[in-house]
Amino acid sequence: MLYGALEAGGTKMVCAIGDETGKIYEQVSIPTTTPDETMPEIISYFRDKGIEAIGIACFGPIDLDRKSETYGFITSTPKTAWKKFNIVGYVEKALGIPVGFDTDVNGSLLGEITYGCAQGLTDAIYLTIGTGIGGGVMTNGKLLHGMMHPELGHVIIAKRSDDKGQCVCPYHDSCLEGLAAGPSIEKRWGRSAKELTDDAAVWELEADYIGTALVNYCMTLSPQKIILGGGVMHQMQLFPLIRRVFKEKMAGYINTKTLENLDEYIVPASLNDDQGIMGAIKLAIDAKTELL
Repeated sequence: MLYGALEAGGTKMVCAIGDETGKIYEQVSIPTTTPDETMPEIISYFRDKGIEAIGIACFGPIDLDRKSETYGFITSTPKTAWKKFNIVGYVEKALGIPVGFDTDVNGSLLGEITYGCAQGLTDAIYLTIGTGIGGGVMTNGKLLHGMMHPELGHVIIAKRSDDKGQCVCPYHDSCLEGLAAGPSIEKRWGRSAKELTDDAAVWELEADYIGTALVNYCMTLSPQKIILGGGVMHQMQLFPLIRRVFKEKMAGYINTKTLENLDEYIVPASLNDDQGIMGAIKLAIDAKTELL
């Protein structure tokens, strides 16, 4: 049985065809411009592919409340052309198949839970650190939505006194995304993260902010594993630094068997950057199953 997967991002839309094992048969990327330009291309790709359902893992904020009049909408995104766009309704009408829907980061977490390094767990966090910072949460075996959906990138953390940079978030003067996402790194140091690989001071500061946030997530959500993905986390030297900060700031307060080996607790994404697409496949499978 074939399923469609759409990882809807702010700069590109990744479309793929896969099956219930997570195998991806084909994949294309379509630029994210405006709904009028981008959506017909997406529909053209999926039409006549013989898919039973499609999953959409979407940038946001989005409305995930099935009782809401705007369920399936992209809501208050800074990408103005996509504000209040009914992406689920558009795809349902065009393709006439079940549509699964969640945030892009919940999709990535679902991919890791289903096919990757978090298989068998009921509580986990996936954090993507790149152009922005976002997080997906699974708790008690279910993706967390709540009032809307988690916005882990906008937790408030203190700006370090020796940090000469600026919080680049337009909403907050000291949040994780504004202090640790790619644009913040570039603003602070005058070069992109890729150009700063060998500068130890860059990654010591970055690890301090990320490690602090992970302690807060651990305290509040009690995950069994924390998975870090996104472009910034391709800097693999960050992982031991983050684990060290996490251990120092946890200060032994939580002392469980799970935290005895931080190399297996705070880990990189495991699906070769396809975790979002593979999670979208699982969203499609679940949407189809709901109708059976």
